[in-house]
Amino acid sequence: MSDAVIRHLESQQEAILDRLKALLRLPSVSTDPACADGMAAAREFLMDRLCTLGLADVQLLDAGGQPAIYAAWQGAPGRPTILLYGHYDVQPPDPLELWHSPPFEPTIRDGRLYARGASDVKGSTLIAVETVGAFLATGGGCPVNIKFFLEGEEEVGSPSLPAIIDKYRDLLAADAMLSADGGRASTDFPTVSVGCRGIAALQFSLRTAAKDAHSGRVGGAVRNALHEMAKLIASLHDDDGRILVEGFLDGAMEVTQDIRAESAALPFDEAAWYADLGAAPYGDPDYTLRERITVRPTIEVNGLWGGYTGAGGKTVLPCEAHAKLTMRLVPGQDPAAAQAALRRHLEARCPPGVALDFHYHPGGTRAFTLGPHHPLLLAAERVTEWVHGQRPVRTRAGGTVPITTLFQESLGIDSLMFGLAMPDEDAHAPN
Repeated sequence: MSDAVIRHLESQQEAILDRLKALLRLPSVSTDPACADGMAAAREFLMDRLCTLGLADVQLLDAGGQPAIYAAWQGAPGRPTILLYGHYDVQPPDPLELWHSPPFEPTIRDGRLYARGASDVKGSTLIAVETVGAFLATGGGCPVNIKFFLEGEEEVGSPSLPAIIDKYRDLLAADAMLSADGGRASTDFPTVSVGCRGIAALQFSLRTAAKDAHSGRVGGAVRNALHEMAKLIASLHDDDGRILVEGFLDGAMEVTQDIRAESAALPFDEAAWYADLGAAPYGDPDYTLRERITVRPTIEVNGLWGGYTGAGGKTVLPCEAHAKLTMRLVPGQDPAAAQAALRRHLEARCPPGVALDFHYHPGGTRAFTLGPHHPLLLAAERVTEWVHGQRPVRTRAGGTVPITTLFQESLGIDSLMFGLAMPDEDAHAPN
């Protein structure tokens, strides 16, 4: 980055911060239909900014869901084209009562900016936009050709992204992608990301009777749907957290000595990590904490409900129970195969007289890995070392960034995640 670009960004720091605050005030919650106006306003804000900065061909890419935003600068003929990815949608702010300041009113406390989306991922997205703008404003243009792809469905699993890719394949052609999503792994040590886990999901219900019944009249003689659900969920793991679903781990990447050394390279205070969560140590004792949260698969219950959950008591024996589960996958695992293995496990343990009903989540996303000698990775390491004066540690994200796998599989484009969010920012939680 040239000195002129750095000086320009420094001179615009307050104005850029004001623009970020304006973007954060827009409630662009993609999962909530009530936030349709906020989604539209966020799109308009970003498109106006891209046009103002001198990007061309600014348009919406629509395939029936929340549209993505596209823009380009192609003033470097003969040089590579880099696709810059970000997303303008955010998670719901609930529970609102736990926020120390309103989620859509940006507030600075102790030098940090608090608002829904500040770290995930409007902050890093706008930094990318403003940095390209700084290159263009200083008169020299960019050293490579640039395309922006700013998605509006990342927080709901990118359901229309495959259709957008198919419809706009030629427009999205590029040599590589830099993703504003995916944050830093440490607040103290420089890191670069070499991959992330994949994801699959499954929702199911079970029924034990035709209707709810009085617990005093039928209790002890009829199966309780919540009891049966609890037994099924408990069968997924042993007491130490090892996954007991036969076939689920088929194809999963082996945790080699090289991978273990990579995971151990980042200084990590396990006691402080658990203390910050207010949780007790848990998990497969055959792997370290860092390995369990980055390079090992998981099956987690995200929601479990049934029966009476209102105020006070109700002496009912519920006939239905429901569960939502997600699976984080490592390289080598197929989302459909993992989902099928989980279904077989549940069916095999379902007792007579209990009916299971599966509500599938289509697709899923494979894990993504950037090769150890990939030019994107090597370039990022050189830049990070230049900035910090310290060679960065290679890390893997425990979460999932669907765009990385989809663009790799559909367009042959590899990605480097440059997200600037720190691991202590409570990205999907209040504050």
